[in-house]
This record gives sequence, structure tokens and C-alpha cells, in this order.
Amino acid sequence: MASVKVISTSTIHAANKASTVEEEIQLTPWDLQLLLVDPIQKGLLYRNDPVTPPITIQHLKHSLSSTLSFFPPLAGRLSVTEHDDNTSSVSVICNNSGALFVHAVAGDYSVNDIVSSVYTPHFVHSLFPLNRVRNHEGTTKPLLAVQVTELNDGYFIGCTMNHVVGDGTSFWHFMNSWAEISRGSEKLSKPPVLERWFLDSGHGCSASAIRVPLTKEKMIQSGYYGFVSELQRERVFHFSKDKIAELKTKAKAEIEGESKNKISSLQALLTHLWRSVVRNQGLEPDEEVNYRLLIGGRGRMKSPALAENYFGNAVQDGTVSMKVKELLEGGLGKGALEMRKIVDLHTEEKMKSYYRGWVKNPRLLTEGGMAGNALVTSSSPRFDVYGNDFGWGKPVAVRSGAGNKSHGKITVFAGAEDGVDIEVCLSYEILEAMGNDRGFMDAVSLRRLISN
Repeated sequence: MASVKVISTSTIHAANKASTVEEEIQLTPWDLQLLLVDPIQKGLLYRNDPVTPPITIQHLKHSLSSTLSFFPPLAGRLSVTEHDDNTSSVSVICNNSGALFVHAVAGDYSVNDIVSSVYTPHFVHSLFPLNRVRNHEGTTKPLLAVQVTELNDGYFIGCTMNHVVGDGTSFWHFMNSWAEISRGSEKLSKPPVLERWFLDSGHGCSASAIRVPLTKEKMIQSGYYGFVSELQRERVFHFSKDKIAELKTKAKAEIEGESKNKISSLQALLTHLWRSVVRNQGLEPDEEVNYRLLIGGRGRMKSPALAENYFGNAVQDGTVSMKVKELLEGGLGKGALEMRKIVDLHTEEKMKSYYRGWVKNPRLLTEGGMAGNALVTSSSPRFDVYGNDFGWGKPVAVRSGAGNKSHGKITVFAGAEDGVDIEVCLSYEILEAMGNDRGFMDAVSLRRLISN
């Protein structure tokens, strides 16, 4: 049986000596709520280009070291201080302990083995480092790990970043920056804002250490490993720009009044997906189904202002709840409008209210308890995934690792050429039924096969 063989592992330190100063970064409620779940795992697939020189591992190591100088938290470790009342304070120590770099080879696999498969091959999860490591383990494990795996006609760069340190926006900000440095730039076009975002001290939300109701021992006992089980599979559906526009037009046509103009293309697309999942689950008409959306704060928080290049977490979730019959009989427009309402509810003041409430009553997220009738979306088609040219050309595909994967996990990416790719993690039976669901698949575009 083919396997992924590790050639070497090494620790990459930030090149800038000043980054060895052990600055302590206090964490916000948005950061701390993620202690018990898994890191972010995203990876990029590249074809070997006969025109450009082959990939150089040493060059990637050197450029990673240079990039870490701009992102010192990623070269640091978490620090946990236990208190007498069975609570703990958690921070990031920028001590330049370094990031993990893994060089591996999987010569029996090709680019087409990944992009041309109906279902994501199981070996893809082996292309990521630090599998089955949770965020709170960042006290001893690297906060950033990279695995470069050489395939027989390309390579895969799999990256694992501790989710306590940053969200998806921060993850791709780092990846874009690393690619920029790798192409020869000595400075970043978008330097990260590293100072953590806190509300004023009058609300108990200042930069002083916030306590979470866990000891180190309880963190270990309470943590959740998100990992795709044998009963679940992953499948990527591609939707072209034109098909998405058709879905949006259809959704708007089904709604009366000015509210129809608020529906976004993504809301129409996600509702189309949601309706197919529910339709193929065989649920009773009066059963409740839920769709959890992750809503960003960077464009919402004005006072104090939250910078676009803020490096950290700035996301809250909102849940759309509907009866099965409402979702299926109400048409595409009904579900899309309900999503729009949830997004609109997340005003600046509502997000601040959540923030203040969390400080008084901390609630740590776990995904293991996600109900079978629930979906949750992560990532965004706005992330610049295909701009990650390290000097050997742009990627041909993006895939996610096994971290935080459970039944109902929906991951959204920009398409390689246009449109949107949606990676769906569900049972094999539901995914097969969706593939045979004409009402759903009529909007799905066949993937372009990558020829040798």
C-alpha cells in the first residue's frame, strides 16, 4: 500500500534576532473560546512546471524563517498559568521556539489522484503535520507546522496553525505573506497588526489576562479531536460564477419586498447546498435543522477600530434554525433570507455584547457535540488562496486536513479559475444521494481534469 514517507523534520526559527524577545500576548475571548478544538489545517496542491526550476526545500525553509520575523506569535508557544480557583490564564509567549517543518515524499501519488477523485482520498490527511493535536497543546507543540510533500508530478504544502493564535483570515494572510517573501520580496505589502483587540477596561475586557474555567488537567480531559471517521467522506463540489448568479436570481425572485436585494450570492449558494443535504437525510417535516455561520468582525468593529490586517481571531457564530418543511417548501429564497437575517443581527454592538458576556461567563467551543441535523461553514471564498505563488507557479487546488472535521462540516474556497468550491464532510450515503440529486447537481459544474 502506498504511503507518505517523512524524509526530515526541522525547527525553523524567525530570522530576525529581535523576535527572540519573549513578548507576552494576552488572548481575547475570540481566541480563548477555541482552546479545546483543533488547529486550522489547509493545504495547497501544485504541479511541477517544466519551465521553472524545481521546488527547493532549502529555499522554502529560508523564506519561512524570514516570514516568521513578521509573525512572531507563530514561532512562539502558549503559556498556561493556573490559579487557586481552578481557572487558568492563557497567553502567547513570543519566544522564537520555532515552527515545525516536515519534508516528505509520496511518489506513488499524483496531482490527478487528488483533483480527479470524486471523494477526497484518505491519504490527503497524511499530507498535513500535527494531526490529532489540539490547540491547548500549544504549550509544548509548535503553533505553526508546515509539511512539504513531493508527489510524482507535483507537490503539496500542508499547513497547520493553532486556531487560538488566529482565524482563517489570519491563516491566509500568513500564507500570502510567506509566498510573497518566497518570491523575493524583503518586506510585506500587508504587514500584520499584532496588537490584540480589547474593549475598554470599564467593561472588564482590557488586555489583562482573562481567566477560563479550566485547569491544565481538565483541558486534556475535555478536548475534542475532530477527525473524519470511517463512516464519513469528503467531496468537493464546484459552482461556476454563472451558476451562482442563477441561484441568486432565483432566490431573489422568490422573495417579495426590498429584503430580496440583501441576499448575497454566497447565501443563495449555501442555501442550495443546505436544502439538498436536508432533502437527502430523510428527516421528518417538523424536525428542526440548523446551519451555523461564522461571521467576521473585521468589517464591523469601528470603536475601537479593528484593522483589516489584524492578526488574531475576530469571528463569532450565528445559527439559522428552520423546520424541514419550511426549508424545503419555502424555496431557495426563504432559506437565503433567513441566513441574511442572522448576518444582519451581528451588528457591532451585538458582537461587543457577546464579547463582554464571554468575559463574565466563558464558554469554550467543542464541535464533537454537533447534532446530526446541523451544518457549519468555515473559510471564505474571499481568501486569496490561488495567489500563493512561491516562485514555482500558482496552486491548482486547495484541500483541508482532518482537523475539526465532523459530520456536517462545510468548507468554502474560491474556485481555481472562477466560482466557488465547497468541500462537504458527510456520510457516504448522503454524499452519494446528493450526487444523484438532479435539483442540486444541475448547479454543479464538472471539475476540469488536469492532464499530464
